[in-house]
Amino acid sequence: MNKIPPFKRRFALSTCTSVAGLLPLFTGPLLAQDHARTSVPMAVTATSVSQTSNSTAAPTLDAEHPLSSVKGESKQEHDARMAWWREAKFGMFIHWGVYSAPAGYYHGKPVERAGEWIMNNAKIPVAEYQAFAKEFNPVCFDAAKFVAAAKSAGMKYIVITSKHHDGFAMFDTKASDWSIVRATPYGKDPLKEIAEECRKQGIKLGFYYSQAQDWNNGGSAAHGGHWDKAQDRNMDDYLDKIAIPQIKELLTNYGSGTPAVIWWDTPVEMNPQRSERIQRVVQSLLPGVIQNDRLNDGKEARLSRKGLYPGDTTTPEQFVPPQGFPGRDWETCMTMNGTWGFKKEDANWKSSETLIRNLCDIASKGGNYLLNVGPDSLGNIPEESLKRLSEIGNWMKVNGEAIYGSGPTPFDGLMGSFSPTERDKEGHPKFIPEWKWRATSKPGRIYLMVFDWPKDGAFQIPKTSRKFVSARLLADPTVKLSLLENDDGSGTILKGLPERAPDSSASVIVLEE
Repeated sequence: MNKIPPFKRRFALSTCTSVAGLLPLFTGPLLAQDHARTSVPMAVTATSVSQTSNSTAAPTLDAEHPLSSVKGESKQEHDARMAWWREAKFGMFIHWGVYSAPAGYYHGKPVERAGEWIMNNAKIPVAEYQAFAKEFNPVCFDAAKFVAAAKSAGMKYIVITSKHHDGFAMFDTKASDWSIVRATPYGKDPLKEIAEECRKQGIKLGFYYSQAQDWNNGGSAAHGGHWDKAQDRNMDDYLDKIAIPQIKELLTNYGSGTPAVIWWDTPVEMNPQRSERIQRVVQSLLPGVIQNDRLNDGKEARLSRKGLYPGDTTTPEQFVPPQGFPGRDWETCMTMNGTWGFKKEDANWKSSETLIRNLCDIASKGGNYLLNVGPDSLGNIPEESLKRLSEIGNWMKVNGEAIYGSGPTPFDGLMGSFSPTERDKEGHPKFIPEWKWRATSKPGRIYLMVFDWPKDGAFQIPKTSRKFVSARLLADPTVKLSLLENDDGSGTILKGLPERAPDSSASVIVLEE
């Protein structure tokens, strides 16, 4: 990932935090943060990196053969393969690696931008960067607690970095000594433990793998290319000796059905021939595994029918597209604070309210939400992350019905408008969301997720062809609600809402047909 978080500094770690004490009790009361807040969620404000861009148009699809990582796959086959992912809606991204040891500082000075990019951003020589591995000793890591944190938040799958752009393998690999098993005091494979725990707890597991950029093993490099002669090796040689052998290991060493997802990233110098070599390996060893759209170079090619490797999912990063990607499976990945990889002093935390509303917004547009945590070098998920996961989990316990397996809103119109004066970073009109409510749908039901609770006890439901016979609150079905169609045919009025919102983040009303 490559975004722009605030400055951070190096730190000393000494204790293991407890996950268990911060997990939500699903039978307990609702926990809602920022009860008095009425501000717009951070994920769509000007302080976010690129979260209001609408520059990417939805691709034109073949109704019988959709965009897919499997060539020639029929719609029926594709739908069956994607069914669990579409049902899940909510997953955990884990960015974890040796970059958590410097934690944003180099030679005592803060380094700009994302924590996992510190080697590139500070142009740290290979030998000097590799010395950080001696400081990476995650003795506090507990796979059961990692998976439990995701499950208790209501997440249905996990995607973890097996190798990021620094080339450091977070698994036992025979292709390189630059790994957690051979280069650190820890000497164990955490992915093996996470895979076993995911099976125990019923969570799907996917692997992020940086197939192109590799700043230690001779792969490509963004932002001006290599900066150390030790990096100057042949790209195809790197693919033969590092990337492809490691991809084979990841596809075969972690049990049946794992990985459920392969999450590629930053395909610098990945031409069609190189992409094809990787894709042949994937389809021969784990045919049909879900893949994202970042295998091959060329953004426009990936988003069109001309793309050789369009993948199964489109991956907007750090923003929610105004209309989603109709007809396409898509997933917004987003940080809880300002960075993906751990940086000790990154205090730019989004509130639980913001994260819950982002989840509602994304689901209402037909997408999935992949929310990131960045463990530290001892193997602790930050307490601020755990707190937010707990609060989201409490909300999901009551309201998850509106999210899991849901379809997009049945109502027409954007939930916001394009600014006549402001521009996004690509020069397009900036989308300004309206944070009043969102909706998802299922056969026979519509779910209204209300952020701005009506003070008069009435909610105006926009016009739709669907006819409602009853309504209820998910948080309190005993509340008597009534429906009355407007005389002018402009929609339906819902009456009888309590004076106080059941949940200040988002209260869900179910409309039954």
